[in-house]
Amino acid sequence: MMRLGLTLALAVLAIDQASKHYMLFVLDLPVIGHIPLVQLGPFGFDLTMVWNRGVTFGMLAGDSPWSQAVLALLALAIAGFLLRWMARAENRLTALALGAVIGGAVGNVIDRFRFGAVADFFDAHAWGWHWYVFNPADAAIVLGVVALIGDALFRPSPRAKGSTP
Repeated sequence: MMRLGLTLALAVLAIDQASKHYMLFVLDLPVIGHIPLVQLGPFGFDLTMVWNRGVTFGMLAGDSPWSQAVLALLALAIAGFLLRWMARAENRLTALALGAVIGGAVGNVIDRFRFGAVADFFDAHAWGWHWYVFNPADAAIVLGVVALIGDALFRPSPRAKGSTP
């Protein structure tokens, strides 16, 4: 299971870093700022440059190098805990979900060390309401957490599989 989870973690990390490189240095989104992409009735999807100095939804934001270092070290510690969990994963879904979260966390840690903030640029919106601006690492983290919650809620217990009435 470990190999499966680590493979996904590396894939998420590669996709995240490649997309950030493209948005920052090829497309030059920090200079452009905003690019409308798709508008289907009330639904839209744009590229909008945002530097996130906090964690999810910008919470715990701080501009000082110390706050960025603390957030990065905290994310690395959590990734280490999740890596240990992955080594003990009981099924593929858990290993893949943990791999997605680890790959996303490491991708955002790299941003914090390189730029002092996380580069976010995907902007989904509907009826004038904008969800938070995110990146591939954020998407992988959210999907991984949703998969872990789903697995915890809906996986049959070992007792239920092998028990007879």
